[in-house]
Amino acid sequence: TARFKSFLSMELGVSVRNINAYVIGGHGDDMVPLLSVSSVAGIPLKETLPEEKLNAIVERTKFGGGEIVNLMGTSAYHAPGSSTAYMVEAILQDKKEIMPCSAYLEGEDGKFYEADDVYVGVPVKLGRNGVEEIIKLNMTEEERNLWRKSVASVKSGIDRIKELGLI
Repeated sequence: TARFKSFLSMELGVSVRNINAYVIGGHGDDMVPLLSVSSVAGIPLKETLPEEKLNAIVERTKFGGGEIVNLMGTSAYHAPGSSTAYMVEAILQDKKEIMPCSAYLEGEDGKFYEADDVYVGVPVKLGRNGVEEIIKLNMTEEERNLWRKSVASVKSGIDRIKELGLI
């Protein structure tokens, strides 16, 4: 989500703080940027940029990790570290902050997201009790199909790790 918001910020020439956007699901190819619920200063994202620009930003978001490796000669560490610190701060200070993170889906939340018994990236409310609420974002049919594919890929990866005896 941070990468997506950063690329949107650069393209639009506005602060990241003015962008409300989420990327859910797995990582890389499996990321699902939710264009349908994203906005800039309250204006729907799809009204701010042409479709081809948005598609280019989505692709750059999915594969931007490679850019970082090429530029730095190492994998990204600042953004993941910063995000982790932000999550810890939200929990310790009971901020009730809504942000994306990997959360366990089950029950009502699992039914809404059509993903049961799996940890996967979704927006959550973080506070003193950790994940206090899983935020349910409506998706277009296209986004929902990409989400299903992403969840299947995450589950497949977990199954491969189990087969190797790593968990």
